Amino acid sequence: MKLLVIGVGLIGGSLALALRRADNVSEVVGAGRTLASLEKAIQLGVIDRYTTDLTAEVSNADVVVVATPVMTVDSVFKLISKADCSSSVITDVGSVKGSIVDSAKRHLAADFCQFVPGHPIAGREHSGVTAATADLFDGKRTILTPTPQTNSQAVEVIRKMWEDAGSVVSQLEVDEHDDLVSASSHLPHMVAFGLVHYIANHKRSQACFDLAASGFYDFTRIASSDPSMWRDICLANSTAIARELDGYIEELVSICKTISNHDRKALEQLIKVAKSARDENLAQWLG
Repeated sequence: MKLLVIGVGLIGGSLALALRRADNVSEVVGAGRTLASLEKAIQLGVIDRYTTDLTAEVSNADVVVVATPVMTVDSVFKLISKADCSSSVITDVGSVKGSIVDSAKRHLAADFCQFVPGHPIAGREHSGVTAATADLFDGKRTILTPTPQTNSQAVEVIRKMWEDAGSVVSQLEVDEHDDLVSASSHLPHMVAFGLVHYIANHKRSQACFDLAASGFYDFTRIASSDPSMWRDICLANSTAIARELDGYIEELVSICKTISNHDRKALEQLIKVAKSARDENLAQWLG
């Protein structure tokens, strides 16, 4: 398989390395915004070469992976649409699918059937090609959200690609995906960002940070994630994320009342339910 990765960062770079490990690619071509990053990707053995002529490479690739930030995907599809995509399978890695599917439908037109929307549920707080690792997707889930127009053979190509990369693949409808990840992924990130922002502006900010231990570190690890990427994700899935934040705020208000009322029984029950739910799902999360 000849692979074209547009956006050779953590996810795109890790996918290339994972497929190399699986001996599933004959050539990996990279494309991106900065030559320095692409040259670094060659040095690290992530890609074989890079291109500045995206249109020509799309037509020659077996699989095109769009691994750029969510808000830049539209402009990438616009460039891709200038190429002949009839023999190429196109996929993406965005954590919001609705806006990306709309962009693909608008720009790819007749070749929209060759697009398989995807979302690998894997990552870490670091970004860039230097953070890429071949084992990033091992045991982690990848969600495909094909539409009724998606070519079934194209879906199988992308399914096999992610399985070769070590991932466990399943499918969801586009809207269902965006609703679910707004609660399970987007909300936790915003809670972590919000907590660190709150402590950073606390009247005794530095004293709080000085006393922070492993609990604070573990809970807020994802607050070190890329700011522009998460800004774009929030804007692209704003309705669902705002809904989940409203629900979480109601939960916090309820917890606050429970503590203020010294309701020992209710407080202990809340903690027991949360602990039990986490413990039951821990093995699944760890792959």
